[in-house]
Amino acid sequence: MKKTNLVITIAAAYLLCQIIADVTAVKMVDLFGLAVPAAVFIYALTFTLRDLAHKQFGKKTTVHLIITAGIVNVLMALYFMFTVALKPASFWGNQNAYAIILGVVPRIVTASILAELASELIDTEIYQRWINRFPNAPQWSRVLVSNGISLPIDSVIFVGVAFFGTMPVNALISVMVGQILVKAAITIISMPMIYLVPTKKVYIEDGLVD
Repeated sequence: MKKTNLVITIAAAYLLCQIIADVTAVKMVDLFGLAVPAAVFIYALTFTLRDLAHKQFGKKTTVHLIITAGIVNVLMALYFMFTVALKPASFWGNQNAYAIILGVVPRIVTASILAELASELIDTEIYQRWINRFPNAPQWSRVLVSNGISLPIDSVIFVGVAFFGTMPVNALISVMVGQILVKAAITIISMPMIYLVPTKKVYIEDGLVD
């Protein structure tokens, strides 16, 4: 795959997963007795995709990608709010359902952006430090270490901001634990993805080396 196509594919996949996660997080689902947002499955992939971006783009561009995803999600939420406020056509009878589903998205997006910026910027920093300290360590270790720290941070922030006041505290804790477990499982399953991106450069804090 040409480098330009690879860059577009990774960036588009990351942004797509972020957007889908923000919309589908509205629904809570029962997963083997654990209550988790429906977004947990696809959102967990964003951490591994972030690692792919870091491997191919470097730290600075990856930070830019994370911030861009946050801006995209804000614009999406604003547009949803705008469309909910528009007067529906007289023959269209789904306004209430539309407003119920998309009307809560701004709070979900706020929680997602806060969690995303905190956890994925931390993920980026840990990933970079791991490379700097252990440049010859297996590539999967970068994913495991960085995600292992950032995933719990993401789950606590997201669930706390998105659902506090809408459910009992013990239920909130249960959702946080459920998210962490599911994301950890998906991280382990998706770790081999890091090898899909060819290693062309080793990114060190002070520059690039072959």
